[in-house]
Amino acid sequence: MNRTDRLHALSEELRRAGPRGRTAAQLAGWLEVSTRTVKRDVAALQQAGLPVWAQSGPGGGYVLDAVATLAPVNLTPAQAVAVATALATQPDAPYAADGRVALEKVLDVMTPADRRRVEELGARVWVRDADPAPAATASSSVSSALGEALATRRVLVLDYRDASGRSSRRRVEPHLLARTGDRWYLLGWCHRRQAPRWFRFDRVRAAHLTEEPVVERDPAVFGIPPPDAHPVRP
Repeated sequence: MNRTDRLHALSEELRRAGPRGRTAAQLAGWLEVSTRTVKRDVAALQQAGLPVWAQSGPGGGYVLDAVATLAPVNLTPAQAVAVATALATQPDAPYAADGRVALEKVLDVMTPADRRRVEELGARVWVRDADPAPAATASSSVSSALGEALATRRVLVLDYRDASGRSSRRRVEPHLLARTGDRWYLLGWCHRRQAPRWFRFDRVRAAHLTEEPVVERDPAVFGIPPPDAHPVRP
């Protein structure tokens, strides 16, 4: 999660907490960052004018002043694609139609630039129609890193375990995410092999973002999708 998204998530979590507030440790655990990072982020929110107060003593923490008005419900492009992906993988779930209508309302109030980002990112996430079973996936921190790398077009360093249980470290360009059967895969260009590879989410032990930009490649190098596969279309 980048800093902008983290600040938004932090402010919304404090809104949800209400007068109970949240401790720095609770927020750090929820965001998977250090307490020092939480304190810096809270200071940034305060400087931006958000009325966040610190309560000292046992059970103390951060509280958003009750006079703060409720912000409009805005989703980032990545959050919108996350909702669209959930709807695409469970099209027959209860209230799925209502979910699609709600997503359309969110998209309607997005800026044109954010709408384009949603469409671009959604085009890089593929699912198959016949995938009703829950998919095996990675830890939340790994999934978050994979998603951010795809959204920001940056190279990842993966600690990966293959089918034989052998571990290796791979420098990978993320290009697509795909769900087939009960698995999620990262389709990437492996610098070690200098070739396209499919990396199973549940075999990625750790993922680290770099500042190296991704080289754009022809999607056809990763294979031809089956007839029942399609990109997420928010």
